[in-house]
Amino acid sequence: MTILASQRSREQGRNRASRSPFGEVDLLLWGIPLGLTLLAGILIASTQRQADYADWYQHWITAAVGMALALVVARWRLERVQALQWPIYAATILSLVAVRFVGTSALGAQRWISIGGFHVQPSEFAKLAAILLLAGVLSRFPVERPVDLVRPIGLIAIPWALVFIQPDLGTSLVFGCVLLVMLFWAGMPLAWLTLLLSPLVAAIVAGVQPWLLLLWVPLMGWLAWIALPWKRTGLAVVLAVQGLFAVLTPYLWMHGLKEYQRDRLVLFLDPSKDPLGGGYHLLQSKVGIGSGGLWGTGLMHGHLTLLRFIPEQHTDFIFSALGEETGFLGSTLVVLAYALFCWRLLQIASRARSDVESLLVVGIAAMLMFQVFVNICMTIGLGPVTGIPLPWVSYGRSAMLVNFVSLGLCASVLRRSRNPHRRR
Repeated sequence: MTILASQRSREQGRNRASRSPFGEVDLLLWGIPLGLTLLAGILIASTQRQADYADWYQHWITAAVGMALALVVARWRLERVQALQWPIYAATILSLVAVRFVGTSALGAQRWISIGGFHVQPSEFAKLAAILLLAGVLSRFPVERPVDLVRPIGLIAIPWALVFIQPDLGTSLVFGCVLLVMLFWAGMPLAWLTLLLSPLVAAIVAGVQPWLLLLWVPLMGWLAWIALPWKRTGLAVVLAVQGLFAVLTPYLWMHGLKEYQRDRLVLFLDPSKDPLGGGYHLLQSKVGIGSGGLWGTGLMHGHLTLLRFIPEQHTDFIFSALGEETGFLGSTLVVLAYALFCWRLLQIASRARSDVESLLVVGIAAMLMFQVFVNICMTIGLGPVTGIPLPWVSYGRSAMLVNFVSLGLCASVLRRSRNPHRRR
């Protein structure tokens, strides 16, 4: 009787947990984003100490709205969300098109739509919509032949192109990363993934050291010959694409990118070439992070942050305020928190009940961690300035809402994996 009572007690506990918005509360999944958001509000307030305005509290207000949405989404059955994947995708595509005609411009880019006095950035929502659709498509149509790549690449190419011409180079890169990671998780061979990336490498090599093409192109040709099922056709296509990208790179560099975008892509190598122009952000960011030392100056006590040496520091360059005020140790803890969060998402993906749920979580993990990697590299001078926000830390309403909705979707997958026999 004691054993039966104990089993009934455990079952009742699991049922109560499954009725909770969190399922069984996962401290890593929920605690890390909330902790980062609380810390971010203080950092944003620090950047606005000498400003004529103070809207740092809106970061927490947006987070509260996002958290409420996450709790609601965590209770949804993903079958209902999947049934709406095409309407959601179509709506985000239409919103990206609308940006071209009725969008609001700022800082040299047209990326926002004004709705009721609020600026909404459709490209942020398009990232999640693309992940949702790709998860459904790849689960139904796995990539078993090279021709199977046409469908997922075509789906991601539309929002990518619309975002790229805004222009928003940073966000457009997120779409590419998400596609590659989800294709790999769906079972696409690593050799095919390398061949997909090879045109980008050929373009970079053509612009930096053209003679290296004599090594790179034959290498990719050899890989195509041993990895693709249609050897002669695959070899011809791969060589043609490599040559096309190598030839078009100079033209696209001069006419496909605006001058400030070209500066952003190369000035990180030597920002001192334009210390008062394109290299200013990078130089001041590195000075601010370096001035924090090991322990930092303390929250709300950053000197460079107080004097506002870094324009728009509360958005894309918020990590520089973190480095100055919390030092190397504080910055390292934040990076470790992101790594731990990524590890938790991969755990959830590997234990998901279905392929579509697993792909959804992996796509969200790729989106978030790519942004973390690029943003931190940008602020410490290891990468170009691309305008990618730091999840849950950079100020931005649209990005914050998307991040929390993504969190809710991951929580829903986790809840269902813990209760595989429940229908809701």
